[in-house]
Amino acid sequence: MPTPERGSGEQFPLDLIPAALLAPRMRRVALVSVLIGVVVGAVVALFASLPVAAAVGVVVGAPTAVSALLAARRRIWLDGTVLHASNGVRRRHLDVAGAATVEFTVRTARVSQVVLRVGDGRVVQAVPLALYTADGGRELEVLGLRKLADALSSSELVPAAAAASVLIGQLRAEARGAGLEERPLYRAVVLVRDAGRVPQTTLTDQEVAALAD
Repeated sequence: MPTPERGSGEQFPLDLIPAALLAPRMRRVALVSVLIGVVVGAVVALFASLPVAAAVGVVVGAPTAVSALLAARRRIWLDGTVLHASNGVRRRHLDVAGAATVEFTVRTARVSQVVLRVGDGRVVQAVPLALYTADGGRELEVLGLRKLADALSSSELVPAAAAASVLIGQLRAEARGAGLEERPLYRAVVLVRDAGRVPQTTLTDQEVAALAD
């Protein structure tokens, strides 16, 4: 018998980039993509039939425009221990307390990213925790980190407890105004970069434990 979902009725957003900042940018991307499709279609119309030109314009402009509009509608939030995600078309959820897998993935590039991935055997949900550049970065807000750490702590899974410890360490570093090099999430990026790992990798249990120390 499945474990009932434990929602508190109070929702806490886990969007690394707030919708108010992301939506206008994504709408501009969609508009530019549509305009490019129109221009390409107009050029093709000089040499081919109108249906062919229209089809080419749609193929060029539509995919990026649709992706941008869906990205603008993407939301992640926590209700009690239940993690919800929606892109405006599809919605899914999982109970963090009953997680089967919890892991950190790190992508190192000009813009490096730290993501928490939680799975319950049915779905896997990625929660972006931080973005870092050479000049600084953006991290999930304190309240979101706190509630996510609480939800992970409610799980009996050892990796979930370790992940909660990392987030608590991040909260403590933020509370004392620590520099990036003292923050566990940034240290995860440095660890992967210094080890020369592939651009996107999953941290081992030992590496997660080291971040929590």
